[in-house]
Amino acid sequence: MADTKPFLVEIGSEELPPKNLKHLAESLHRNLLAQLASNSLYPANPSEGQTFFSPRRLAIYLPKILVKQEDRAEERLGPAVSAAFDAAGRPTKAAEGFAKSCGVTVSQLTPRHTEKGERLAYTLRLKGKTAAELLPQIVSESLAKLPIQKRMRWGTGQAEFVRPVHWMVLMLGDRAIKADILGVKTGNQTYGHRFHHPAAITLKHPADYAKLLEKTGKVLVEDRHGRLVKKISAYVNHAAKQVHGRAQLDQGLLEEVAALVEWPVPITGSFDKKFLALPDEVIVAVLETQQRYFPLRDTKGKLLSYFIAISNIQSRKPTVVRSGNERVITPRLTDAEFFWESDRKTTLASRIPELDRVVFQKQLGSYADKARRTAKLAAVIAERIGSDPHLAERAAQLAKCDLVTGMVGEFPELQGIMGGYYARHDGEPDEISAAIAEHYRPSFAGDALPETKTGQALAIADKLDTIVGTFAMGQKPTGDKDPFGLRRAALGLMRILVERQLDSDLTVLIQKSLAQQPAKPPSHEPLVMEIYEFLLERLRVYYLENGVRADVFEAVRAKQPHNPLDFHRRVQAVNIFLTIPEALCLASANKRIANILRQAGGKTGRTVDAEMLREPAERTLYENIRRLQRDIQPLVAAGDYINTLKKLAALRTPVDEFFDKVLVMEPDSALRENRLALLSLLSALFLQTADLAMLQTD
Repeated sequence: MADTKPFLVEIGSEELPPKNLKHLAESLHRNLLAQLASNSLYPANPSEGQTFFSPRRLAIYLPKILVKQEDRAEERLGPAVSAAFDAAGRPTKAAEGFAKSCGVTVSQLTPRHTEKGERLAYTLRLKGKTAAELLPQIVSESLAKLPIQKRMRWGTGQAEFVRPVHWMVLMLGDRAIKADILGVKTGNQTYGHRFHHPAAITLKHPADYAKLLEKTGKVLVEDRHGRLVKKISAYVNHAAKQVHGRAQLDQGLLEEVAALVEWPVPITGSFDKKFLALPDEVIVAVLETQQRYFPLRDTKGKLLSYFIAISNIQSRKPTVVRSGNERVITPRLTDAEFFWESDRKTTLASRIPELDRVVFQKQLGSYADKARRTAKLAAVIAERIGSDPHLAERAAQLAKCDLVTGMVGEFPELQGIMGGYYARHDGEPDEISAAIAEHYRPSFAGDALPETKTGQALAIADKLDTIVGTFAMGQKPTGDKDPFGLRRAALGLMRILVERQLDSDLTVLIQKSLAQQPAKPPSHEPLVMEIYEFLLERLRVYYLENGVRADVFEAVRAKQPHNPLDFHRRVQAVNIFLTIPEALCLASANKRIANILRQAGGKTGRTVDAEMLREPAERTLYENIRRLQRDIQPLVAAGDYINTLKKLAALRTPVDEFFDKVLVMEPDSALRENRLALLSLLSALFLQTADLAMLQTD
């Protein structure tokens, strides 16, 4: 059994970007595993190990890696034997050059038979290198491949990293590996908390890393299991109970705080109750976004005038720390209070002209231009989904007006939300104020969808205008680049249509939106389908994430339904169809039919001549097809694809008997054409829902 040892690498630096810290650690872990594997240092039955990170460090611990590469043989192929020797059998320069490159004489080369004929060959015996030799380069390459948008230099050196590096640990077993990486010497010394234990800590074994940092260095490192997040969550919940409250725990905030502190200590603070007159979202934005505090609510969900802050130090004077946090929060809430009072002195409607001065996108005009386009489109959508087009149009005209308010200028994340509050204050109908508050939804994965019909129409129109306008000016997403967030907008749009069961032809809406865009493409129709295909790709991602098989999606996509709700009903029908016993047999039969018709080159009779159906099996199949044509026509018209496919499942026996007893490619051309027409009729019956021939039947 190959010898293995535990491995540890730690990069100690200035404070790292908190929102990107977890991603950096996970990327480093993946990079290291890939590099170890490519260098043959990854054992046959590996343990993936552990990812650690804190504000000042990234670390990877692997319980075992190979301490040495295995010796291996490497065969090199040289020139063809015919070119390696002259007519007298003497080696040519080609043979001598190849031998020299292998470090041997021509006599030591052997002929080898290959696909390209006889060639000279030599087998090199390569001695495996030790992990200690290879690890510095492996770590350096893993760090170089980290997804860091902007790297920085420090001091007089040339090393580049996301932040200046101060120390590095590189250990294999209990041995420190000496190297120079990112401008610092590696070893077995790490450092603890900046204030509680700034001195060096000597590591004796990689497995001791996390426990030693906690016990000696007063540092709690986060790991891939969210250890620190869970601990902070427990601290906050316990502190909240002391003031009879319940903590509002946002997962994103928990992860950010875990990336900001090394020794978390909960501090309970409070603010003046008068600020509770502000909308909850405003107070939460001040606490969470600006200060990274955790808000508290009572048992009925009402916001309390308390918060929990997480300090990064165990102070001997916690009251001073609490007072400092309270002192910081008061002016921020005071500013929010000022904006709340000031903004409501001006109606949203009176702010519409101000949107002409705010650029949405240079080629697509101002936010006022966007509002006008969205209003027309929202009215069309509202009418199609059974809502009031006048309400949708009014909501669209006002939806972006809060962008020019003081509150949204200070808290951009409250756009839409504040517009809803201000619209209600202005006396706008509840449907309009709700629609304005909802129209950015869903703004992230798992976010709630708009509840009101007007909000749904407005959200669809707003997202579609952005997508269509961006495509029209030739700025569609490419690769990982999506500066306008079109993929997120597309997924949100499709979720609204599907999950809210809104019946609308999306290609028609795309055409209407495209007709309004200031950026005019040379031809509309190809762009309409390109945008629709882009939206379908996001729907594909949505289905895959929800357990729908890729072949099911493609089977429905082959029918090219332009209505996402209709598309969804077909997907549901095929999913249910796959659970019945007849499904796989009929899917296989559809594959067979598709292949036969393809091989026939489209030379099939347009109609079936019932008088030419000689065999009982083909007559039975024809009679069943005719009966089912009548039965499923109203089901297809009603979009009831589930019962359509259930009825078609009755064809299994007649289809099986047909293929068992009837020769389709009959030498008699008239009979052959008639049977091909029968198969075309059968195929068309199934194709009314999806192309079942595309389903995987193995």
